[in-house]
Amino acid sequence: MVYRGPYKIRVEEKDLPRIEHPNDAIVRVTRAAICGSDLHLYHGMMPDTRVGMTFGHEFVGVVHEVGSSVERLKPGDRVMVPFNVYCGSCWFCARGLYSNCHNVNPNATAVGGIYGYSHTCGGYDGGQAEYVRVPFADVGPSIIPEWMEEEDAVLCTDALATGYFGAQLGDIAEGDTVVVLGAGPVGLFAAKSAWLMGAGRVIVVDHLEYRLAKAREFAHAETVNFAEYDDIVVELKRTTDHLGADVVIDAVGAEADGNFTQHVTGSKLKLQGGSPIALNWAIDSVRKGGTISVMGAYGPLFSAVKFGDAMNKGLTLRMNQCPVKRQWPRLFEHIRNGYLKPSDIVTHRIPLEHIAEGYHMFSAKLDGCIKTLVVPGAA
Repeated sequence: MVYRGPYKIRVEEKDLPRIEHPNDAIVRVTRAAICGSDLHLYHGMMPDTRVGMTFGHEFVGVVHEVGSSVERLKPGDRVMVPFNVYCGSCWFCARGLYSNCHNVNPNATAVGGIYGYSHTCGGYDGGQAEYVRVPFADVGPSIIPEWMEEEDAVLCTDALATGYFGAQLGDIAEGDTVVVLGAGPVGLFAAKSAWLMGAGRVIVVDHLEYRLAKAREFAHAETVNFAEYDDIVVELKRTTDHLGADVVIDAVGAEADGNFTQHVTGSKLKLQGGSPIALNWAIDSVRKGGTISVMGAYGPLFSAVKFGDAMNKGLTLRMNQCPVKRQWPRLFEHIRNGYLKPSDIVTHRIPLEHIAEGYHMFSAKLDGCIKTLVVPGAA
């Protein structure tokens, strides 16, 4: 998959990735996924997304080749690769902040490295391809457990781990009311994870009925369609005894609908680092002293966020790109014990050759699309 400009992608032949450092591995991709945050790239929202880049930060595969200093992997191993590229040894990695690694991104004053996510995130080609170069191969990838299905493993590389992390950052106490903004894959997993952390009530907000239906079925959540209300904040206050939710999770990010002006200036004209609608709804609908967890992706530019209200309400705001591998031990337990079945949210599987149609379908919300897996060599 090759980026050719906003809304333009193609499938092209590239040279086979090669070992560039003794710690590298080359992985033959067997399953990848299109992520909601890939749409930010597709729509031209992320700075320094260069023509010729291959997207894809959710992928699993088989080790094809390893560098001379790789000790933990060998050709033929089935591996799952977290979306973070990280060294494992810098000040931040030593503290488990793998998504903030200081050694993998020239722009590392903020984010670390991410596969297939623009030169703002290090310029690494991603896994929507037949082969991908995986740096620090002894640190990031893990061998897929024998009992785990491949389609569950690929969702652990971002969407499930991020949704779980979002619920974790909410610091949910037993019995809390949790509102999740956005019923895409991360929102669905955040809602499901909130129950595992003791929530007493989970409410999912979106405007697409097929996604809300999935939230009821998969996450057993109450649902609210914001398009049916003049003011969604008033409705959320009404349904929470006029106090507000204890925890609100923003699983939407930079392209939120719901306010025409903010959507146009943030998503269309690129005058902000993204539309702050969801984040402002979170600030307004959480109770005083509550917690907001931000999982939705935003660009590095200014956004018109109601920070004064957040300060005056005494809110705790917690956010980061998910340090994926830190979540895996607990998630593996939940999957093995049957509490989570990540692949239940997959709605479409497409050959790599048809990935342009896959992006269009996901972007335009066609055919009930929630999560699309990409299968190299399936055509």
